[in-house]
Order: sequence, then C-alpha cells, then structure tokens
Amino acid sequence: MTATFSDAARAFLGHGTRTGKLGWVAADGRPLVAPIWFVVEADELVFNTGAASAKGTAIARDPRLVLTVDLEEPPYRFVQVQGTATTSEDPDELVRSATAIAGRYMGADRAEEFGRRNGVRGELVVRLRPTKVIETLDVTQ
Repeated sequence: MTATFSDAARAFLGHGTRTGKLGWVAADGRPLVAPIWFVVEADELVFNTGAASAKGTAIARDPRLVLTVDLEEPPYRFVQVQGTATTSEDPDELVRSATAIAGRYMGADRAEEFGRRNGVRGELVVRLRPTKVIETLDVTQ
C-alpha cells in the first residue's frame, strides 16, 4: 500500500530547515530515533546515511521506518510518515541527493561543498516511500 502527501503536508515537509525525526527498530528490539536532514522528491522523503551506521544497518535488516517533522511553536504542527525505505549506493545519485539536501540545510552557496563531502562511498541514498501519512497542521484548534 502506498500513500501520497496532501499539498499541505508536502508544503510543510519542504518548508525551511526543519529536521526529520527518524524512527527505526534496533536489532535487539529497542526503538531508536535520530534527527536527519531530508528533501521531498515526488511522494518520497530522501536522505543520506552511512551504510554501516545504526540507521543504515537497521534499514538493511528491516526497511520499515517512521519519520516525524514538527513545528515546536504555536500552532504546533506535525506530519508523520510511516513507510518503507529503499537504498542506493549509486555514486551519481549520492552526490545529487547530498547536494540537494545540503542546499536546503546549508544554503545554495555551500550545497556543492557538502554534496561532495557527503556523497561518497560508504553512504546510502535512502528513499522513504509512505504507506501512511498522518498530518495535524494546527494542534491548537
């Protein structure tokens, strides 16, 4: 089952430099969460991580993930994306995605620098395809 983003959710996810809080299950069953930088491409969330990192090894074991992005001030908003991840080690895709992500978080003037730094061997491009999207864009109502 695949879900899509509403226009409002897509705008919220792509706005500014909000980080995603990525959740996965460790090999021993513990739930783990870490902040990530990401971009929205079509109906997927795209981020990079090390293949040998906790996130990378967890995704190889079980590609089910959850990502929440929130606004921590009134009107307190959030979008939660539950889904399944695919990964790629394609060098061109690594540099392209790392540059796009860096452009969002570090600005256009540093995008290429961070793209080259982060789009290297040992890294993964992760695409999170939603199976369920929960959005609450005004908690105060």
